[in-house]
Amino acid sequence: MVGTKNPLLGETTCGSLLQKLQEIWDEVGESDEERDKMFLQIEQERLDVYKRKVKLAAKSRAQLLQTLSDAKPKLSTLVSTLGDKSSVGIPEKASKTIKEQLVAIAPALEQLWKQKEERLKEFSDVQSQIQKTCGEIAGNSIEQIDAHVVDESDLSLKKLDEYQVKLKELQKEKSDRLRKVLKLVSTVHDLYVVLGIDFFITITEVHPSLYGSIVVHSKSISNRTLSKLVKTVSVLNEDKKQRLHKMDTPDEERILFDHVTCNICASVDEVTVSDALALELIEHAEVEVERLDKIKSSRMKEIAFKRQVELEEIFASAHIEIDHEAAREKIFVTD
Repeated sequence: MVGTKNPLLGETTCGSLLQKLQEIWDEVGESDEERDKMFLQIEQERLDVYKRKVKLAAKSRAQLLQTLSDAKPKLSTLVSTLGDKSSVGIPEKASKTIKEQLVAIAPALEQLWKQKEERLKEFSDVQSQIQKTCGEIAGNSIEQIDAHVVDESDLSLKKLDEYQVKLKELQKEKSDRLRKVLKLVSTVHDLYVVLGIDFFITITEVHPSLYGSIVVHSKSISNRTLSKLVKTVSVLNEDKKQRLHKMDTPDEERILFDHVTCNICASVDEVTVSDALALELIEHAEVEVERLDKIKSSRMKEIAFKRQVELEEIFASAHIEIDHEAAREKIFVTD
């Protein structure tokens, strides 16, 4: 290193400095012994400087090696987690220096971290939708759905595709359930219109989301809701049959209630006119039927009495004894 130029000293070199030092010692009259001590001290100080520089260089190399050592498994782990080796160029070691290897790995690591963040978001989105759809099918409220945590051990496109397939299956099931619910709600509504009773009260008892202008996709599609709707339809159909049965009266008694009796020959599903089976209408019809029954009964008794008188006259002319009082009592006995 002696004789090399130092940028800080300009043209001054170690040789010229030593020469200058010799001139000063000559002028001062420094002894050879003192001069030797000074040279040894200078050499020791220079050696100490070299040692410090070597130590610092070794420490810097160790830090670079550690950084490289940490980067390699991170790179491998990311590649394994994402499962897409072809998507990122993995640098080859070859005979590159430590810094060259780090410079080569850095872009790949950065790209893989970015891909991981994007993939995590995709997994989080699809898993959130799966959890939400499962909750809707199970009938759980939003408050009952726990926050999910993405498993970062496998973020491959293959795994993501599996989740997406599962989500599509759940969405189809949700769509099928929603169609069933809407069809059943429509059937319940039609039955309530025919029966002339309040639709709102019962349908909200099944589930509050089934009534009104609530967003279609917010309506309950759980097994419990479907079961209650099916049961409600069954009960209403039975009520409808019973009310139709109450209207089953003889032809001569239907004349005044043709607007009611026109439903008798219709099947359960054909009766759709509003209030056609309202309780008030049926009760009115029952009162009229009861009145007609009394009139019919009275007329039947009149006819029977006339026939009894005619028979008594016949028996009298034939000199046959009968119990007139007992026979007439039977005519007037009511059911």
